[in-house]
Amino acid sequence: MNNMYMSFIKSEIKKWTRDPMMGFMLIYPIIFAFLGRYLLPWLTEKYGFNFEPFTDLILVILVLFIPIAFGALIGFSLLEDRDDNVLINIRVTPLSIHQFLSLRLVGIYILCVIATIFVIWFSKVGNLAMKNIISISLLASLEAPISGLLINALARNKIEGFAIMKAGGSIVVFPIVALFFNGAKELFFSFAPGFWSAKVISSLVRGGGLYLSYNQYYFIGLVYMVILNILAYGLFIKRTKV
Repeated sequence: MNNMYMSFIKSEIKKWTRDPMMGFMLIYPIIFAFLGRYLLPWLTEKYGFNFEPFTDLILVILVLFIPIAFGALIGFSLLEDRDDNVLINIRVTPLSIHQFLSLRLVGIYILCVIATIFVIWFSKVGNLAMKNIISISLLASLEAPISGLLINALARNKIEGFAIMKAGGSIVVFPIVALFFNGAKELFFSFAPGFWSAKVISSLVRGGGLYLSYNQYYFIGLVYMVILNILAYGLFIKRTKV
């Protein structure tokens, strides 16, 4: 069984690295990290622009696009498997379809957590403590499996998947806009998965003073994201009939 899992992991890595788009998605976080680390200080030095008041906004933008990238990665990987009838053929292997999908989703979640930690740590935007960087990454990365599952639940092929990815990616606007609201009106944007991560980041950077506390944003967001993952998984199973 262990050999089977190792073979599965190796085949996944080969698949991701041989596809140009998937390869780009994997280096996407590195690009964002370097932009935060070097571009912002360069702009400050060259033009004298003070980014300090926008620290939480910049960090939210850097963080929220990472789960979208990894969600697209797992989404298109599953679409490819569907085209190749892998999800049907997996039934004749010792690995059940739920084990197969769990390995995929847990794997992409772990990769997303690592990538998010790297981006926040390397960019040095906000200079957050490592424990806070890890907690943000664990919460924000829960959006990646949701994105991947919804792409597959709503798309029949890669072309439709790409359109859904672009449409779904626009939802990141709502958490960003929510940063400009501190009262009860901010909850209007709370349907967006990234809202809770954005507010967690903002509460850390600003040191409080928001509508809810850090713990409230974090644990409500955690429960909400877990529920969304369960619903997205159920929708994926129903729509794809695996």
